[in-house]
Amino acid sequence: MELLSLSRSPLIAFRPLPASISHRGLGSPIYCSIEEKSKLQNHSLQLTKRPKLPLSRNCFLDGTFDLKPRNQTSGLVSASAAGSEPDSVDSSSALRPILSPLSAFYRFSRPHTVIGTALSIVSVSLLAVESLSDISPLFFTGVLEALVAALFMNVYIVGLNQVYDIEIDKVNKPSLPMASGEYSLSTGVAIISAFAILSFGVGWLVGSWPLFWALFISFILGTAYSINMPFLRWKRFAVVAALCILAVRAVIVQLAFFLHIQTFVFRRPASFSRPLIFATAFMTFFSVVIALFKDIPDIEGDRIFGIRSFSVRLGQKRVFWICVYLLEIAYTVAMVMGATSSSLWSKFVTILGHAVLASILWNRAKCLDLASKSAITSFYMFIWKLFYAEYLLIPLVR
Repeated sequence: MELLSLSRSPLIAFRPLPASISHRGLGSPIYCSIEEKSKLQNHSLQLTKRPKLPLSRNCFLDGTFDLKPRNQTSGLVSASAAGSEPDSVDSSSALRPILSPLSAFYRFSRPHTVIGTALSIVSVSLLAVESLSDISPLFFTGVLEALVAALFMNVYIVGLNQVYDIEIDKVNKPSLPMASGEYSLSTGVAIISAFAILSFGVGWLVGSWPLFWALFISFILGTAYSINMPFLRWKRFAVVAALCILAVRAVIVQLAFFLHIQTFVFRRPASFSRPLIFATAFMTFFSVVIALFKDIPDIEGDRIFGIRSFSVRLGQKRVFWICVYLLEIAYTVAMVMGATSSSLWSKFVTILGHAVLASILWNRAKCLDLASKSAITSFYMFIWKLFYAEYLLIPLVR
């Protein structure tokens, strides 16, 4: 390797390039300085493609130095690092005060549940549509009111669970902001209190009794599920915990938000159509699966802290296959339901759609490594994707 020499002297110290240069791209500016005796002089260092100078274990800097005095506080180095990516350090540093709180709140809100709540409300609301004329500003306003109030309540429920599960989440979900220490206890309490108030405030201003009762019952069950008080913290009891999730996801979401659109927005008498009954029955199966499966990756922390989930009592493998078989049964019933439809296009979509989802589920389940927590967690998120897909199919059931 050729030697690199600097012609200016006397040179006491050359401040080394930062380690982050190994991640910088072609032509990226790097500020540096050269210290000469008692004063700081600044020079421009230009790197051209010549000998390779090691910067780190896997990165080499190609070039020669052209040393020129400058008047600025720091000089400019134009560098190229072999196999590196474009420089984003400066912009990331500037955005960090904004992105960091957003990232923490994003994780605190448990986005997979937010997406599930939003899709379910939109899907069930569409079941109340009887003709194209129903798709009006009035309909969209009613859906938006329900969405805002329900999503505020969703953040309260998942946030409350994190407030009371800090120690458990340090084992099961250490990346959550309460468990990681990004949020203090007072911050978590302030957030969930604000969102509960906002949810009830929106529900009260809208004036829809089906919407208000949906929020109120969800609040009661979500609080009883998590809060650590005598006769409460129902998540400790596997059957009761599953019933809480089933009541909200399978019954309240389907019936209350349908009635909100049907009776409050469209001013029609309450009725329970065939698609609504199907949606409620199918989501009963799905809610049981979510209630059972969510504890499979959390078995370690639940066992330590005395949460007697089905996974703790029956074992991960048995609960996993129970969940898979329940969903396969639900998909089979859905295909039979589609076969009895009087609408040809609905029959085709319902049968084909559920057959595809059932096949994907079975193939993926056979390949899962139950010894890997990351694989189980990934499969749990896959279950939520199936949940989303079902709510795309439900409005097409006729």
